[in-house]
Amino acid sequence: MSFRIAIALTMMLAAIAPAAAQLDGNFDEAKVPSYVLPDPLETSDGAAVKSVQQWEGERRPELLGLFRDTIYGAAPPPPHDMRFVVTDRDDRALGGLAIRKQVTILLDGTERGPQTSVLIYLPARAKGPAPVFVGLNFHGNQAVAADPAIAIATSWVAAPGEGIVKHHATARSRGIESAQWPLRQILEAGYGVATYFPGDLYPDGDGMVAQSVQPHYGTSPSDPSHWGAIATWAWGLSRVYDYLATDAAVDASRVIVIGHSRYGKAALWAGARDPRFAMVVSNDSGNGGAALYRRRFGETIRVMNDYWFAPRFKTYARHEDALPIDAHELIALIAPRPVYVASATGDLWSDPKGEFLAARGADPVYHLYGMKGLEADAMPAPDRSVGRRIGYHIRAGKHDITAEDWAKYIAFADRELAR
Repeated sequence: MSFRIAIALTMMLAAIAPAAAQLDGNFDEAKVPSYVLPDPLETSDGAAVKSVQQWEGERRPELLGLFRDTIYGAAPPPPHDMRFVVTDRDDRALGGLAIRKQVTILLDGTERGPQTSVLIYLPARAKGPAPVFVGLNFHGNQAVAADPAIAIATSWVAAPGEGIVKHHATARSRGIESAQWPLRQILEAGYGVATYFPGDLYPDGDGMVAQSVQPHYGTSPSDPSHWGAIATWAWGLSRVYDYLATDAAVDASRVIVIGHSRYGKAALWAGARDPRFAMVVSNDSGNGGAALYRRRFGETIRVMNDYWFAPRFKTYARHEDALPIDAHELIALIAPRPVYVASATGDLWSDPKGEFLAARGADPVYHLYGMKGLEADAMPAPDRSVGRRIGYHIRAGKHDITAEDWAKYIAFADRELAR
C-alpha cells in the first residue's frame, strides 16, 4: 500500500474509532500483540504437508476437527427423513423478471417437527439451470423484497427494524432488507437467490436454545464441543443446498454460499464443511469469521456472544495464542474452490486488516493446488478488488452489504465459475 493510500485509510478508520470503542474492543494498532500464525501446511505433530493428497487425506480433516471441536461445535449428520414441500410458485414474479418459489424443509419429514422456509428467486430468462447465491437474512424472508406474496416469518426476530414488533415480524417489515438483497441486479446478471431466516433453526438471542432445533437432536449443551448457533445456521445452509440439488432449474455445481456479519461467519463455516458449495463469500464477518483471532483487534473472543460457539471456545478469551488454529486456516479449508473476503473502511469492529491478512495467509494451500490465491502483499485502495482464486476488497463505508459489494461478488463468480 502506498504511503498516501495508507494515510487516507488510517484517517477513515480512525474517524469512527470513538463510536466503535463503545463496543469494548481494541481499536489501536499499537496495541496489537506480536503473534505467530500456525502453519496451515504443518500437521499437529509437526509434519510438513507437501502434496494435495496429504492435505486432503490428513491435514484438512485435522483442521476441520479442530475448528469443529474448538470453535463452532459438532453438528449432527443430515436428516435421513427430510422432506421438501413447495408451498408457492410464480413464474412471473417481480414483474416477470423472476421465478419465485417458497419451499418448506421438513427436517424430520413431518409438519409437526422442526422446519424452515426457503425463499427462492431464479432468473426467468435463464436458458438453463441457474447458479444461485444462498444466504441468511436478518428479519425474515419477507424482509428481502416487498413482494406481497412472501410468507411472513413467524419465528422470534432478534434484530430491530421497521415492522418488527416485540421480536415478531409484521407486514410493515416487507422489503426492509431489499438494499442488502439487490434482486434485480443479481437476477439480471443470471444468478438466483435462496435465503432462509436463521430464527427458524436457532433464534439469534441469548437463552434461546430451547426454541432452537437442537433439543430435537438430543445434543447436550454441557458438551465442550456442543454446536453453537453459527454451526446450526451453517448446518441449515447445507439443508438448503440439499433442496437446491433436487431443483432442475438450479445449477447444483454453481451454488455460492454468502453471508454478511455474523451470517458471514456461518457462510465460511458452511463452505469449509460442505464442499458442495462451489464458492464462498464472507462480507464483514470479523472475528469468528474471516478476521485473525491473534490480532485481538475490534471484536474479540472475550466480547462475542457465548451462544454462537461451542462452550470450549470462550476458554481462549485473552489466550488467543493458545488456539491451535486461526482464521487463515478456515479460509484455506475452502481450497481449491474460490472464496471472496470483503471489509469496510468504517467497520473497525470486524477488523479489516485482520480479514485481509487471513485471506493472504490462506495462499499457501491454494499454491499447493497450483493456483494463485490472493497474491497481494498490502491492502488495496478502497473499492478496488484484488486476488485470483481468493478475492478481497475493502469498501468505503459502514458495516453493511451493498449493491457495490454484490457487483464485485458477481464479477468474481463470473470469472471463477465460468463454464
